[in-house]
Amino acid sequence: MKKVLIANRGEIAVRIARACRDYGVASVAVYADADIDALHVRQADEAYGLQGERPTDTYLNIEKLLAVAARAGADAVHPGYGFLSERAEFARAVIDAGLIWIGPDPATIDALGDKVQARRIALKVGAPLVAGTEDPVNDASEVVTFAEQHGLPIAIKAAFGGGGRGLKVAWKLDEVSELYESAVREAVTAFGRGECFVERFLDRPRHIEAQIIADRHGRVVVVGTRDCSLQRRNQKLIEEAPAPYLNDELRQRIHESARAVCAEAGYVGAGTVEFLLSGDGTLSFLEVNTRLQVEHPVTEETSGVDLVIEQLRVADGLPLSFDGTPVPRGHSFEFRINAEDAGNGFLPTPGSITLFQPPSGPGVRLDTGVAEGSRVSPNFDSMIAKLIVTGATREQAISRARRALAEFKVEGVATVLPFHRAVMDHADFTAADTFAVHTRWIETDFAEHVTIAPRNAEPVDPGVLRTFVEIDGKRHELGLPAALLAGVSLNAAAPAYASQPVADTPDPHAVLTPVAGNLHAWAVEDGATVEKGQVIAIMEAMKMETSILAPCAGTVQISKEPGGYLEAKVVIGRVEA
Repeated sequence: MKKVLIANRGEIAVRIARACRDYGVASVAVYADADIDALHVRQADEAYGLQGERPTDTYLNIEKLLAVAARAGADAVHPGYGFLSERAEFARAVIDAGLIWIGPDPATIDALGDKVQARRIALKVGAPLVAGTEDPVNDASEVVTFAEQHGLPIAIKAAFGGGGRGLKVAWKLDEVSELYESAVREAVTAFGRGECFVERFLDRPRHIEAQIIADRHGRVVVVGTRDCSLQRRNQKLIEEAPAPYLNDELRQRIHESARAVCAEAGYVGAGTVEFLLSGDGTLSFLEVNTRLQVEHPVTEETSGVDLVIEQLRVADGLPLSFDGTPVPRGHSFEFRINAEDAGNGFLPTPGSITLFQPPSGPGVRLDTGVAEGSRVSPNFDSMIAKLIVTGATREQAISRARRALAEFKVEGVATVLPFHRAVMDHADFTAADTFAVHTRWIETDFAEHVTIAPRNAEPVDPGVLRTFVEIDGKRHELGLPAALLAGVSLNAAAPAYASQPVADTPDPHAVLTPVAGNLHAWAVEDGATVEKGQVIAIMEAMKMETSILAPCAGTVQISKEPGGYLEAKVVIGRVEA
């Protein structure tokens, strides 16, 4: 290959562009309208606009992506993670267009990307597995039936999803129907398909995964293990490698099961086999992610293997550059830096970054998709960067992580940095002889107070006004002195959102948007009688759903209809006593 189209955005697009440069091939970025000045656009050798704002119009649009590949003369496509990375139809379209697909074969994506088929493969090779539905369910009633037969809690999971989206855990029978509908909506938004299946949910389990990579010369190698138990809303916040506190027998079983599942599926490229490990030692196969994982850097740091370079080598038909599972060299943590207010229920906080001051020093690596002045869009994932900290031992990595997190400063948007600092001082996570964290630890055991972030600061006017032009679809930047164009703003990267009225004083009857995003739907009708705390509306922000609760008991008066972007703290209705 000579030129790679990166069908993604953010930090993973930056990561791939850098790997392309290391490997000696050119890179082509694509961008939604709001991403025209994004860091991944600047890092690539070329960049082309996709002419749209939302994922379905841009990074999920196969036709547009292939058109850019043809226009740019790219001969390969790397999908990154998320978006189309686990869509077999995209892989087939890339191959049918005569391009190299940097990922598993489409048939493998079909077999493993469909979580139901993946369960069948796991059963065939003898991997450990909890009870689940044979096929995707047709409606909420089938989910209720499964819960009645197998007991609660149950997990409702997008059959073609991943990354925590389209995954809901039901603890009570009367919430099953609502959670099923929410899982379907999230799956459609994030992956374009809404099929879901159901399985028993192991309470308070650890989340363990095995990183694998396979070439076309018959080698399937487990590169190492990771623990990704520290999650909120079923999305990971902190990961580490190798997975701590596993005995040799258990670690070997994880390695052997992961290798067997992937070998049976004819796997080629990088992928991850995920497991749940309950407190009583029950191990259960969870799923296979047929792509590069967000948390791949901790495995890179502890194995010495550049996984993206290996992906490029495999796509070029070359053998892996190493043999067998590497002996771990030290310990590594990854902290996802999300634009979310950890003190306010992890609500997403899109906006402009006015200060971005990352740490450095021994053992510190930063994979970022933003810089100072970047705008965090409400239409995409809330993760803006990843802080990776490595030490010779877990104890040294913890010490370095505390130092690095203390140095890290971001202003303009709220981030989860205060939460990370609190976790690294919590004995459940950092004690030398125990590991008490599980996948619901944040919701059930984490009691530390995290301060609510202040409102976003107003950005300072730039000395240079920048705009961008496209010539034959290719991005070019133009900068002009601000003094020359006093009063004229050419910042094309600023979104054209209409300003929204924000409540000045607290009103106990006002229904407010808890986060900037799109009002997806009202869960009740105008005039309905509701109880305090009842879900009355759904917001969609950064590809996740957020419930809006009734502020008090009374009658709902709707003042804003679904659809359209709204800032946080906008009055959308009232509940009158």
